[in-house]
Amino acid sequence: MTTIPNSSSLPVTWWKSSASGAQSDCVECGLLEDGAVAVRDSKAPTGPALVFGRAALTAMVGAVATGAL
Repeated sequence: MTTIPNSSSLPVTWWKSSASGAQSDCVECGLLEDGAVAVRDSKAPTGPALVFGRAALTAMVGAVATGAL
């Protein structure tokens, strides 16, 4: 995982889950050219982003889904 101080500097198109509706407490994701995924707080578009490789993101999502995180 890598931290990018200003997420707006990343060359990605950001999206958030359609399940988030009009709520502002969401994360946004962006797919990088190398297949990594950037994640940022939708309320802070120029704030930091975390960049995960595919394996790390899969592991994190799995841990959240099973309640391990």
